[in-house]
Amino acid sequence: MSKLQGVSDTLFIPLAARIFASKIFPEYFFDEKALSLEKYIPDDNIQRKSSEYSFMASVSRYYNLDSMAQAFIKKNGKCNIIYPGAGLETAYYRLNERTAVFYEIDLPDVISARKTILGEQTNEILIAGNILDMEWTKQLDKSTSTLLVVSGVFQYFKEDDVIQFINNIKKVFSNAELIFDATNETGIKYANRYVKKTGNNDALMYFYINDSTEFSRRVGVKLVEERVFFTDARKMLKRKLKLYTRIAMKIVDDKKRAVLLHFKIKYIKRPNYMRQFQNVRFWNCTL
Repeated sequence: MSKLQGVSDTLFIPLAARIFASKIFPEYFFDEKALSLEKYIPDDNIQRKSSEYSFMASVSRYYNLDSMAQAFIKKNGKCNIIYPGAGLETAYYRLNERTAVFYEIDLPDVISARKTILGEQTNEILIAGNILDMEWTKQLDKSTSTLLVVSGVFQYFKEDDVIQFINNIKKVFSNAELIFDATNETGIKYANRYVKKTGNNDALMYFYINDSTEFSRRVGVKLVEERVFFTDARKMLKRKLKLYTRIAMKIVDDKKRAVLLHFKIKYIKRPNYMRQFQNVRFWNCTL
């Protein structure tokens, strides 16, 4: 584990960011469980190649996704909270919500590592598998109110795969919502530059959204909220952050280079228009 290679290894980057913020800015974000995992980060390459801004971008994503998940649990009570591509996500410990059942899905080698490092807790179910094949959905109650939290995952897929995933969710769940982070085309270029700096040339990103409203219409889902990353961080930390970090945060928010998207997922059966005309006789008229 001396060198980061492959998409699954990118799980160490957000973990390092959560550790950084928990030490430096605990008033904004604190993750006690992440601090206990510091010894598992393979080397200091991430620390050396990461800026304060890049770490805060990752942490602000978690800060906002946690807030949105908490609101969903408060509204629905008993529910499913699903983390596809979970990696070493520690939201189960941060949220500390026992009315919800947490599902973490990832590739078999990642789930194996997670079981070794974190174990499997009460109201927490780990599932090994490919999130795109939907086999993992057979292991949970699909009639319960469900929130899917996809954090730092979709960017590694092609757009067709993301759209297919959303369409599959529509068909499988009767009452589901989806929240995920997305970057625009410019943001993807900067993100790929950062991942390469950490030494991982095998985990380039592809998926981006330039217009959230247009994307929601194209996929056939309801856009509940579009939220920029740094609103609270900029208010709470102010001049504790470096000047470059503050400037970068403002630019990213103003230009919406990175946003959190909240969709209401509902399967809408499209009408079969041809069936409406099966019993209609057409006359060939020449004028």
